[in-house]
Amino acid sequence: MTPFYRFQFYLFALMAIGAALLFVTRRSPVSAALWLVNVMFALSGLYVMLDAPFVAAVQVLVYAGAIMVVFIFVVMLLNLGRPGQLPDLREVAPRLGAGVVGIAILANLLAVRRDALPTVALEPHADNVVTPVAELLFSDYLLAFELTSIVLLVAVVGAVVLAKRKAAP
Repeated sequence: MTPFYRFQFYLFALMAIGAALLFVTRRSPVSAALWLVNVMFALSGLYVMLDAPFVAAVQVLVYAGAIMVVFIFVVMLLNLGRPGQLPDLREVAPRLGAGVVGIAILANLLAVRRDALPTVALEPHADNVVTPVAELLFSDYLLAFELTSIVLLVAVVGAVVLAKRKAAP
């Protein structure tokens, strides 16, 4: 294991652990959800290091994207984010921590650029992980995929209708 790879691992692991600790200690559900998104991005970085780019992409798209959008939508719908609870970053410690993480990521990017890591040229017939999944999803399971999207759309419309009904009187 090279020192650069080890540094990457510890950077993503510390980011995940730190964001997870901040996630469980926040009083505001909106701030907690944003820290959970940070945890998911750090886990995605670890998946890339494990040579699983498809799992990393699904982690970002499904968990950090779709599920967190639904979570934030529910938080806003239920009005759980009170204005007095939202500014969790007024203290110096979180800002200092964000600065340290930013400097570590910048140093990481500079190290990658300086070393100019060799790229692996893909062969024309190299195994692709995404193609078999996409072929199955959009051929054999197309009906289930479309029905799932319709069910999610109906749930969002129903939530909006229920929210408007409570706010109208």
